[in-house]
Amino acid sequence: MPLHVPPAPTPALRSVLTALGSPAAVRQAPTPTLRSVQGAVSAELPLPVHVLDQVVPRPGQAPRTRLAGWRFLIRAGERSVAAADTMLTPDGWAFSHFFEGPYLVSTERALIQAEALTADYQPRLLSVPELYMLTLWLHGDTAADASSGAPAPDDLLVPLAPAPPGIAAHRPHRAAELLPVLTLRATRAPLLGSPA
Repeated sequence: MPLHVPPAPTPALRSVLTALGSPAAVRQAPTPTLRSVQGAVSAELPLPVHVLDQVVPRPGQAPRTRLAGWRFLIRAGERSVAAADTMLTPDGWAFSHFFEGPYLVSTERALIQAEALTADYQPRLLSVPELYMLTLWLHGDTAADASSGAPAPDDLLVPLAPAPPGIAAHRPHRAAELLPVLTLRATRAPLLGSPA
């Protein structure tokens, strides 16, 4: 089934297109592949980036997320060469930065995997800063407002590579199954330097 990619806010897309059209912004980016592209590039597949601020929720609370920005894949021809992040400022959506690296390739791979699923999903990204983890969040409500919400129990979370040790990258997990594992990971005491 096709993924139902939510539309990004127009100002967010406009800020990325403006940055792409700025030779200075592209030249200063830590993205050798983007800097070396000859020809046209485009900003595609906008994904809202949500942050799970507390892996371990307070008693009686469900996990909560907040929208941190929108990420666009920057494509040259048939391949992605970088990604662009935007952020919400007091003046509205603004370009943040270009980047490349393992999460770019991993995001594309996870999106291709998700296209092969039999159910319809709205793709999002879910960042778990406490565990240095990023997942493709496949939200089951395809008509939902992409800027809000929390993972529903039946939503799928696909850890992107590199994933934390012991969590397999690119293996879809129901949110109801993966979130408790993340809670355990976040609450475990460190082995090194802990009092005996």
